[in-house]
Amino acid sequence: MATNRRKFLSTALAGGVAATLPLSACSSKSENTPNVQYEKIDKALKRPIFQKHLFSDPVIIESIDLLRYKNNYICRVRSKDGAEGFSFGNSKMKSTYSLFLVRIKPFFIGKDARDLESLIDGVYLYEGNYKLQGVALWVPLATLEFAILDLLGQIAQKPMGLLLSDRIHNPVINVYQANSERGISAEVTLDHLREQLDKSQAKAIKVKIGGRMSHPEYPKGRSEKLIALIRKTFGENYYLFADSNGSYDAKEAVRIGKILEENNYAFYEEPVPFDWYEETKQVADGLTIPIAGGEQESSLHNFRWLLANDALQIAQADMFYFGGMIRCMKVARMAEALGKVYIPHVSNIGYVYMLHFVSAIPNAGPFHELKSPFNDDMSFECKTSALLPSDGTVIIPTDPGLGIIFDPDFIKKHEVVKG
Repeated sequence: MATNRRKFLSTALAGGVAATLPLSACSSKSENTPNVQYEKIDKALKRPIFQKHLFSDPVIIESIDLLRYKNNYICRVRSKDGAEGFSFGNSKMKSTYSLFLVRIKPFFIGKDARDLESLIDGVYLYEGNYKLQGVALWVPLATLEFAILDLLGQIAQKPMGLLLSDRIHNPVINVYQANSERGISAEVTLDHLREQLDKSQAKAIKVKIGGRMSHPEYPKGRSEKLIALIRKTFGENYYLFADSNGSYDAKEAVRIGKILEENNYAFYEEPVPFDWYEETKQVADGLTIPIAGGEQESSLHNFRWLLANDALQIAQADMFYFGGMIRCMKVARMAEALGKVYIPHVSNIGYVYMLHFVSAIPNAGPFHELKSPFNDDMSFECKTSALLPSDGTVIIPTDPGLGIIFDPDFIKKHEVVKG
């Protein structure tokens, strides 16, 4: 039974925008031309994101500190009125912290945090930061943005989602179980996946296929065997996804995609290297299974092309890698305008931010990646959510800001990073 692109997107959008938005992959040619799609996207991008009306008085950023303990990074932001906000740092901060200190932090000191949306645009130009676009710039910026959103959430007494949207669209989300292994047999992968599912009780699964960025896979023929084995084992009641991490050229990606379609997989992630835009479209044009991608994309303009030209049906910008929630919300708005869905890529501790982000978007996919454990080294408490799944679902935290209270004794172990 071949996967139907319309069926998956309709399911993903059920109860939200499905009734009002066209599914771009299935619209008539006159509705689906790039110019028409660009008009829809550009209109969506003009809508403000940050809910500035929640704040009547200025929130001036007085200090920004990057704290480090072993391999952990925490950002602390303080306003002139004494409010504080904290954020977890992505593991890549150990390589990019100098950009945080030199290229990001100075721009925000003394600024009104209520102008966050325009500040995100402004820091891109500050000191020529646009020349550094990529993970090296966006991970530090996301780390700071998350701390500012936590601070603003504390002031407004609102969870992060309600700083980005006028309502919570998804108070509870379904998770999928991702198995990230390669280099082992299909049978061993299946055994490991069963162990993971015993804990998460997820109703959707994502497996790795191919060799990663065009490297030959091992054992040879593993992908074809694994694709069929997972479907045969779990039956038709599970949603199945496959991620090749850019393993194939366009011709081979289509061949593998046909096998995924035969086994009724629901989406095909990064079939060719992430910056092969034309080839990504070639694969999408050659298949009916939805194509997902964007975890390593750093350009808003490139997302505009990928979505308008129907190279992607599912956007996957990562909360950290793409520079924070406001930039990611712009991608979600573009996808929403075209009747497409957003399923964020998650990088470890980014899982907590993903929960808040997904709560705020109407075009969220039906399942989102579980990261468990997402960080064993951090010490914190979340009173309104276990953060981990119960029968495959996770409740979104509802306390102000991130909804997490850091252990003060754990914070004291950290030292301020000077350079």
